[in-house]
Amino acid sequence: MLSNSNSKSLFERARQVIPLGVNSPVRFFDPFPFFAVSGKGSKMATVDNESFVDYCMGYGSLLLGHGYPAVTESVKRQIEDGSLFCVPTEGEVRLAELMSEIVECADMTRLVNTGLEATMNAVRLARAFTKKKKIVRFDGCYHGAYDYVLAAHGPTDISEGLLSEAVSNTIVLPYNDSERLEDQIKHDSDIGCVIMEPVPANIGLVLPERQYLNEVRRITLQNDVVLIFDEVVTGFRLALGGAAEFFGVKPDLATFAKALGNGFPIAAIAGRKEIMQQLSPNGKVYQASTYAGNPICVSAAIATIKTLCDAKSEIYPKIARTCDIIVHGIRDALADLKLGWTVNNIGSMFQTFFANNKVTNAYGANKSDPSIFRRVFFELLKKGIFIPPSRLETCFISYSHSEDDVDKTIESYHEALRTVKLTL
Repeated sequence: MLSNSNSKSLFERARQVIPLGVNSPVRFFDPFPFFAVSGKGSKMATVDNESFVDYCMGYGSLLLGHGYPAVTESVKRQIEDGSLFCVPTEGEVRLAELMSEIVECADMTRLVNTGLEATMNAVRLARAFTKKKKIVRFDGCYHGAYDYVLAAHGPTDISEGLLSEAVSNTIVLPYNDSERLEDQIKHDSDIGCVIMEPVPANIGLVLPERQYLNEVRRITLQNDVVLIFDEVVTGFRLALGGAAEFFGVKPDLATFAKALGNGFPIAAIAGRKEIMQQLSPNGKVYQASTYAGNPICVSAAIATIKTLCDAKSEIYPKIARTCDIIVHGIRDALADLKLGWTVNNIGSMFQTFFANNKVTNAYGANKSDPSIFRRVFFELLKKGIFIPPSRLETCFISYSHSEDDVDKTIESYHEALRTVKLTL
């Protein structure tokens, strides 16, 4: 298959000291994952001297591409000046100012390190603000690996070790069903917030139906429920102001990570002043972190945002056009081969579902055939194309993907789909 003897050897070493050899479960695939050694632009190189056109892109983090010069140069300059001070820096102020300039709901911003921290504290803020215990999340939306947002239809559906008392106040509803949401909120006065990915990207890629997000906003406003947009994936990627700008819907709070630092670990909570001011030290909602606002990641974020601001009229049309061309190529291949599978896409994101149905929620996404996905995944790997190794993840385009990458990708998909069809 692949000449991956070095990766195999490293994986055997890793298994001895790291659970199943990986530090995040999404990085594993049978029989073992390849090990990366470098990345540049749209490409990722491995310890086996192989190169892949990358459509995982740090699960959406690398909006500009691997090793984007403006970002890496900014980080190098900061490293020379120091990596951590644990007192405020001007960079933190500048980054928060940039957030207020481009994110409509960002009256104030608190910097944290990860999307998990951002969503966890956003929910805590909403509960404190409304003085209500319950939250609503949507089936298939992912908000980090902590108890009350891992709740599905019961704690054991997702992870052992969850505290039932922690998730008992979490209500899980189907995405794209505003009537269910409205009915739930009208009949439960203890709901303090609704948290959602405006475009779910952790069950493949699911798009909001027409007016759905507007309806969610109407329902939450009418019932004094805080609306949190989890823009960890969509932030800066769908538009400079994220999905909120793209769809014209303003939440009360929004969380950002991934593309904010173009590969560097930084995240943010942004939102209405009266909610954000509840954070300690002046408020009673405690949140703290040694590494929050560290100057290295702040410098990466500022460089990323400035690049996006300066070239937004070029970057966003280019990545959307690149995605559209790839998706049209995949759909043409499916049509030529008389395969009725579904491809969803928006902006610079796409995913193929190996099921003959429209995918509008988690139920539809879960019909995607895992065995077919696995075969297509490995056929693409043979051809030098790397997509996320899960049928329920999303492929991401970067500003660095070239016309040659697009041509190779479309040809590789066509050949992979043809090969897989012969095995059905």
